[in-house]
Amino acid sequence: MTESHLRSGLLTLFVTFFLIIGAVAAQAQTLEEKVQDYSLANGIRVLIVERHEFPTFAAYITFNVGSVNETSQCRGVAHLLEHMRFKGTQTLGTVDYAQEKPLLDAIEKTAVELDRLRHDPKAEANKISALEAELKELQKKHKEFVVKDEFARIYAENGGVGYNAFTTNDLTSYLISLPANKLELWADIESDRMLNPVLREFYTERDVVREERRRSSESNPGTMLYENLLADAFTVHPYRNPIIGWDSDIANLSLAETRDFLHRYYSPVNTIIALVGDVHAETALPMLERYFGSIPPGTPVPPVTAVEPEQRGEKRITVEFDAEPQLAIGYHKPTLPTMEDYAFDLIDQILAGGRTSRLYRKLIDEQQLATSVRTFTAPGARYPNLFVIKAVPRYPHTPQEVEQAIYAELERLATEPVSTEELQLVRNRLRTERLRALRENNGLARMLTYYQSVAGDWHYLVDYDDAVAAITPEDIMKTARTYFRPENRTVAVLQKKGGE
Repeated sequence: MTESHLRSGLLTLFVTFFLIIGAVAAQAQTLEEKVQDYSLANGIRVLIVERHEFPTFAAYITFNVGSVNETSQCRGVAHLLEHMRFKGTQTLGTVDYAQEKPLLDAIEKTAVELDRLRHDPKAEANKISALEAELKELQKKHKEFVVKDEFARIYAENGGVGYNAFTTNDLTSYLISLPANKLELWADIESDRMLNPVLREFYTERDVVREERRRSSESNPGTMLYENLLADAFTVHPYRNPIIGWDSDIANLSLAETRDFLHRYYSPVNTIIALVGDVHAETALPMLERYFGSIPPGTPVPPVTAVEPEQRGEKRITVEFDAEPQLAIGYHKPTLPTMEDYAFDLIDQILAGGRTSRLYRKLIDEQQLATSVRTFTAPGARYPNLFVIKAVPRYPHTPQEVEQAIYAELERLATEPVSTEELQLVRNRLRTERLRALRENNGLARMLTYYQSVAGDWHYLVDYDDAVAAITPEDIMKTARTYFRPENRTVAVLQKKGGE
């Protein structure tokens, strides 16, 4: 990095940094005191941060369960359940559950038999066709009882925004921002969703998820490359599987397996609630106990016992797809809260954190080898993971040219100490990004539940800056030497058929 680039980057970052510091320094400096940490009798962890500047609050419910907790019999179930938990309860999403229930039972019975016959090579085609027609007719009758998107409607009518959910390898979260006087409405809806979920429209939603996979994974070159990288890099650890599941996994998910997974793990002992904004802990806690306290604790999610064996040689894979070439390189690495993980956060910024970063300047500005380059940690953080470098070559340059240029920069990291100025630049950038997230109620709620779930302690968020500040240029060199080795990497190249 040239001195002029460094001065320019520092000036821009410092201006942004101090503007954000001015707005949120007070909150950030006292975050540890501001977080009120409680546990309900049934095991639900509750984190409350009172901010009374605006009459709204953000609510996050995070479950310590994601795709990493699935077995080979139910891959994709966590993502499917994200969809299914929007379908309602015994009182929401239906016009009359007592009359709806027999139809749900009939649909399940018919669909189970249909799935069995579809996997029986000796099954008669006319029997399959008859069952398909029967299932279609039952589903048509069932629509008369379904109230679509009732959760979303109620929240929207009461001023809710950002109503959503997401599933990762490590966890599942549901989120909403609401006016301050709607806390009890939220508690009523979400406790009902935990206690009385109804997995209506299961088989139609299963088809929706299969279509989602075809659209977002199998027709997307970048996603396809990434999926193949993970499947090749991990041999035994479930991080090798896509969150959405493979197509055959989704097609074979049964309602019984899905229901069992839901009732076992989406329960209080695996739940973290964060409320950030205009809430008062002295009134919120009794309310949460009243609505959530009667829910049975459930079963703790067991840790994944599979340990990925040390990689002892470079792995390479070529993916053929009708798209422009792409390159992905993954290196095995430890996860938080190790020193190496903090070092990799800094390496991430040094290599691809903005237009003044090393890979951006070398691959895009100077040599014009690539149109884009980025780095990130994947696919989760609860267990040892990968440091991934992705790049798109600029025609007529090849993935191989880009690959060699990347290795040159990794070698530089392993052999040349990062300057004090550059290291301070990336530290400030990391701090700025975190402060920007802390400033928003939604961002803080997400970070609190994330670190409580993945790191086992939300204090990781409080201690992060000090831990990063302790990383030295020598630590970065040691980390680069240890992990950026050929035998520790997996390389995936996407190219057109025939290598065109």
